[in-house]
Parts: sequence; C-alpha cells; structure tokens
Amino acid sequence: MSHQVQEEGRGVGRQGVALVLVLVAALLLVVAAQFITDNLGGDDPVSVATTTRTSTTLFAATTEPPGTVATTTAPTTSTTSTTVVRPPNVIPAGTVGRPWGSVKGLTMFRGNPTRTWYGTGPIPQEEPAVDWRYPETGGLCGDSSVGGETTTWCGSGWTGQPVVWERPDGVTEVIFGAYDKSIHFLDAETGERTREPFLTGDIIKGSVTLDPDGYPILYSGSRDGEFHVIALDRDVPEELWSLPATVVDGIWNDDFDGNAVIIDDILYEGGENGWFFAIRLNRGTDSDGKVVVDPEILDTFPGYTQEMVTELGNNQSIENSVAVFGQTVYFANSGGRVVGMDVSDVSSGETEVVFDYWVGDDVDASIVIDRDGMLYVSVEEERKNERSAEVGQLVKLDPSKPDDPRVWGVRVPGKGGDDGGLWATPALGDGVLYAATHPGDLMAVDTETGEELWSDELGWHAWSSPVLVGDTLVVATCTGALQAYDITEPTQPEPLWTAQVSESCIESTPAVWKGRMYVGSRDGGFYAIAPGRSASPGSTPSS
Repeated sequence: MSHQVQEEGRGVGRQGVALVLVLVAALLLVVAAQFITDNLGGDDPVSVATTTRTSTTLFAATTEPPGTVATTTAPTTSTTSTTVVRPPNVIPAGTVGRPWGSVKGLTMFRGNPTRTWYGTGPIPQEEPAVDWRYPETGGLCGDSSVGGETTTWCGSGWTGQPVVWERPDGVTEVIFGAYDKSIHFLDAETGERTREPFLTGDIIKGSVTLDPDGYPILYSGSRDGEFHVIALDRDVPEELWSLPATVVDGIWNDDFDGNAVIIDDILYEGGENGWFFAIRLNRGTDSDGKVVVDPEILDTFPGYTQEMVTELGNNQSIENSVAVFGQTVYFANSGGRVVGMDVSDVSSGETEVVFDYWVGDDVDASIVIDRDGMLYVSVEEERKNERSAEVGQLVKLDPSKPDDPRVWGVRVPGKGGDDGGLWATPALGDGVLYAATHPGDLMAVDTETGEELWSDELGWHAWSSPVLVGDTLVVATCTGALQAYDITEPTQPEPLWTAQVSESCIESTPAVWKGRMYVGSRDGGFYAIAPGRSASPGSTPSS
C-alpha cells in the first residue's frame, strides 16, 4: 500500500511540474502578446501567430475563428494570414492606427473601429494629377425628395470614403456609393467596371463597409430607409438582407448615413431614426458554397431622451459612424449627446450606457479614439447655445471620468455669421490632432493640452476628413483640390503641393492605397489621382 501511495505521489509530482511549466509558458505568451498589442506601431496588424489558408474562389469566406485580428499578406489565391489572438468582442489599444481584419485593404470609414487608420503610401511628394475619371462623361446623379421638395444630387458627398481592397485574383478594387443611388465597383488601376452597380432606392451619402473577416459581403446604408447587406460572390451583387429603419419607432427620418463596424460577427450601426443597433449576422455559406447571413437583432437603443426632445426638438439622428474601444461602442447624435455603450454581454442581448455627455450641438463627424481610450469629438456650431460655447467644438473627453470627462475644448466659431464647428472627422497623428473646419481652416492641435499649434486656410465648407499616411497629410477642399503637407515635424506641417481634381466641391473623404488616391466630387465624377501622370481634371476616364 505504501508503494502504491509512493507511486501515486510521484505521478502527482510529475503532473504538478508539467502543469507549472505549462502555466509559465502560457503566462509568457500572454505577456508577449500584450506587449506586442500595446506597444508596436505602424500599418501592419499586430501578429503573434501565423496561419495559412488557400482560396480557390474570387472572395472566399474566412476560416478564422471569432476572437482573431488578421491581415492578408498576399493578394493571390494562395493567401497567408497573420493573426492576433484577442478576447472576443474586444478592441485593444494596440489596434489604434492599424488596419482591421483579414482583408488587405481599407475596408471601412477611417480604416478600423477606432477610426484611426487611413490607408497605405507612399503618398507622392510632388504634385500628382488625375489618372482617370468615372464615368467618362456626365455624372453620377439622382433626384431625392425630402419634405415634398425634390433636389438633384451629383457625385458623392459627405462622408463618401471609398473601400479599396486587394482581391485574391490580383485586382485592386474600389467600391463606393454615390448620389445616383448606386454602389459602384471599379478597377483601381484603370477605372473600368469590375461588377455591375448595385442599385438602392435613393441616394447614398455615407461610406460602405467591406466585410473585414473575408466574407464576400458589403454593407451600406441609403436614404431609401434600408441598411443593405449585399453578397459579392454572385454573378452580380445581390442583397442578402436589409434592416428597415421602421423596425423601431424613430423620430427623425429613415436614412442610414453612418458607416457600420463588424466585430466578431456582430454589426454595430446607428440610424437617422435616432436609434443604435447591434446585430448578430450569423455569417456562413450554403450547400453551394455561397455566402449567407441569418441576422438577429440583439439590441436596439434610442440615442435620445425625452428631455432632449423637449428641449431641442426631434432632430436626434445618429449620422456619425460608431467607434469602438475595449468593449464600449461610442456614438453621438444631432442633439449633441455622446454615448458609450458597454457591449461586453451584447451576445446575450444586454447592453448598458456607461458614458453619457452633452456637448450642446450636432455631432455628425465620427468620434476618434486614441490608445489611452480618450475620445476626440467634433461638434457643429448651429444652435450657438450656451452649452456649445462652454464646451467647444473640438473636444477631448476622458470616459474613465464619466462625471467630469472634459479634458479640453477648442472653440471653432463661424465667420461672417455663418455656422462654425466641424463636419469632418479629425486625423490622429503623433501627439497631434489634424482637423478641418466648416469655416475653412486646417488645424493642428496638441492632443494633451488642446493648444492650437498651427493652422492653414482650406476655404469654406471643408467637410472632407483629412487623411494621414506616413509623414504626409492630405485633405480635400470645396474648391475641388487635394492639398498635401509634410508632417515630418508634426506640430508644424509644411505645404507640399496642391492638385486640382475637379472644379466642384469635394466633400467626400479620400482613400489612399499604395500612394494612389481615390475620391468623389460633387461634379458627378469619381477620380483616381496618381503620381507621374499628365492628365488634367476630367480627362482620361474609363467607363
């Protein structure tokens, strides 16, 4: 008996040593992963493990499990994906300033859930020119009616950032919605169509989202009152499902302008009906290998209160694109309410308001979040009320101090009696925030102190959001130009060049991919701008 006990004791000892070794190894891996996630910078996603999968279709569904962040590193049918394991439904600090998902491309407005990644360079250091225009002649125009008044809209407008991605077949594709009520698909190199346009019921003002996890799905709002989920693995783009704005009792209108974020199969979106939505997509494939979804609305939440409606009226729409950090989704509405929703238990249909702050006026620009979880909120100055004057129009908020979160605020008054504030979403740089204002200034603001370090004149109605790639900042103007600045010294940008793209206002945000820039104009055209070209605005298009 003593022998038996002795042998069992030896077995327990060996198991204990093995267990300790396993725990130590696991701890080292966790520490290493956390260090990489929190400390590395640059355009490449954080990587701690490498997996390889091979695709034989144009756009195959992902095989990565929820809880991974991945990047495709080769745009061919043999695809290598580098992944970062993270807790499900969590956006860690290390994702700030990095691309998001397994797709190699700019898949959503401002590139990632914190709205802080803008594409890849190098951006030309000398003046570029228009490479092609789409369509060759005429414009992308449509009629839209509000309150019985019909207006013709042309081109693309706010926010209007295109998707640019490298398909497995080697084609780089540009995807954007326009005022002709359609989503267009173009070859980034030539401007020729890669697919038939997808027609919605009204104009498209916002930015489309390409599924970041490799599913052949596109997501887009429209003024037609539906949020559309579109399959891209058919002969022509085909709607899989749509969310009607009337699924809830909204109070303003039924547009969907905001850009959706998808995190671990859950889609987050706000509507101009004033409501926030969390939807489990249940993405998969059918027996023929075609992508399918079976959406389940997990949570709906009114972004307004009755007190706000009483004080400010029914314009409580959510037009900005939701932003996510940790397990909190942030959005703001036209009443000036900034909300943070805890979504840690969203899979069970449970969310909770953990941050609630009033900036006094309309917030249409998207909230930007830095590595410390600080919020940068751009506010319009339309109501010109006491609260708006007190808080400012470019505001830094600390969500960890919900009772008194305001860190600083910068006043952006209108000129000559016009509205002030910002419609454009700022670009987050190295200790500096670059913001374009409606009165027409480009500002560099110290992120710690709120001090305005530098400014330049862009011209009135600067609604296009600045983009920052490497040491170059690019912003579009309402005079139809792109302006570039060298920010090697972040606090003192130096003008590089001004490239005239069109003769009409550019409200849309440019997408930058490998130094080429893509943007729509209110003249009805969509443009590619590239280095070393001799074309002039409006020429050398392809339809």
